[in-house]
Amino acid sequence: MAAGRGEFFRSFLEGLDRKPAQPAPVRRQPVRGRGKPGPGRGQAGPWEGPGGGKRRSKRRPKAAPSPDHSFPEAKTDKKTEDSIKVNSSPSKENFVERMPAEILIKILSYLDASSLFCISHVSKLFHQLANDDVMWHKIYMSEFGGQTWKPKSVDDAALKDEPVEVADRSAGHWKKMYFRTVAGQELNKWRRELRDISPFTGLPRQTEWVLRNLNVSWELTVRDRLGREIRLQPSRAYFFESSVIVRWSEGSFPRYHHISNIQLHGVRKDALKPGWCSLILKLDMKTHRARFIGKDRLIKLTLLSPGFIIGTWRGQNSIAFIMVSLHFHRLVEKSLLGSPVCPFSETVDRPAVDGSDPEFGLHGYTLHFVLHNTGTEIMSGHFRQLFCRTVHIRHGLVELKAINRADLSQHRSLSGGIKLPWKSEELEGSVENCCIMTLTLLDEFQKPFWCVSAPICITMAEKMLTFDYSGEHFLMEYQNPDGQVKMTLVWLKEQKQFFLVSLTVYVSVFKVNKHFSTEY
Repeated sequence: MAAGRGEFFRSFLEGLDRKPAQPAPVRRQPVRGRGKPGPGRGQAGPWEGPGGGKRRSKRRPKAAPSPDHSFPEAKTDKKTEDSIKVNSSPSKENFVERMPAEILIKILSYLDASSLFCISHVSKLFHQLANDDVMWHKIYMSEFGGQTWKPKSVDDAALKDEPVEVADRSAGHWKKMYFRTVAGQELNKWRRELRDISPFTGLPRQTEWVLRNLNVSWELTVRDRLGREIRLQPSRAYFFESSVIVRWSEGSFPRYHHISNIQLHGVRKDALKPGWCSLILKLDMKTHRARFIGKDRLIKLTLLSPGFIIGTWRGQNSIAFIMVSLHFHRLVEKSLLGSPVCPFSETVDRPAVDGSDPEFGLHGYTLHFVLHNTGTEIMSGHFRQLFCRTVHIRHGLVELKAINRADLSQHRSLSGGIKLPWKSEELEGSVENCCIMTLTLLDEFQKPFWCVSAPICITMAEKMLTFDYSGEHFLMEYQNPDGQVKMTLVWLKEQKQFFLVSLTVYVSVFKVNKHFSTEY
């Protein structure tokens, strides 16, 4: 049906675009007054002046040209003649503009909602006609009728009352209601897909599938100090079990020291609302401190918390690429349900207070921990029943030991070397001793409590931290306002690999008290 309507409309436009046949020369009757020139009267002829007006038959003696009323004949170049012809020839829009609005609305009523939305971007006239509320009310009622998904808002609550006239609604009401209803049905569809929770990670199993199926992408907006903005499309996205790494390496980057702020938005390539985006992260270069984390022969890496990596060419100030690591927790909602200036606000379901448990909120934690880069998984671990005694809370941090240094059975080797591959528009390489850490900490109810995906690097330990291994000792540390992560590694020279001998997660007491309504 929609294809037939579209074919009808295309045939109609082809008929309008077809050049009309040249009429036989007839003697024109004199016209009084200044009427609007009709078709065929805009081009200057032997009886018309350059402006399309008719010359008077009475000849006048030559006089000096007046700058206000006369049109002196002068030689014009080809470009000027072409512009005169274009401006004076009948415009294609005039054929449509001269048709009654009722006929045009009748024609547009044969289009489906998607075609009607697209044609509203053709011109101002079509934008006005395609937003007719009566037409959108008929489309809405024909597709949804009465029993539909309705957003919970004051504006839409009126739908539950007695029906009112279409004219009583605000302009564009039914068009807005149609697309919000479509979005609401689609929202419920992918939310059903996200209800299947993995007991291993505590995250929805189908997060990657939903992101790909909805054609979600991530757009980077870089603003310089002069206020100029550059929007970059991702060059590559690397999906993992609980995170995704997005890289931008194509396009014109500003100089690194000229950057004022960086914004990350979630977008849908086939969205019904072009230009709509959802703010995920916004970093101000003045308030977010940059930290050097590694380099190779060609580039050096700079970390901007919470997860941006900026690769700049060594010896220069130009940017080679930008990467960011995003955790899967609520990533679909963050990429779709925020606004262009305000990120998605997550609602947290806090557990009921258990007054009979003196250490409520300090036990039963589950940790899913992964070290990886853009191509390989370096280490993955799943740790259950992590706890902390009340007496072990120090410096405002709850200590959760996943790998104990004293227990040799818990130590584990890392697969391959620790490095972070990179790729620019023309070159590629890898930076040693850098990787991505993805952490998912679940509370005793198996709900996500602290989720992080961020770059991390290795530093040499000042002293030997364990006497069980003979080798160089290294530290890997991460910190943000919600907590800290500390790891101890030993480089075994003979085996040429790292051994992870300790892994401890520290959670802020403030975060624990806020989530569990406790007062530790």
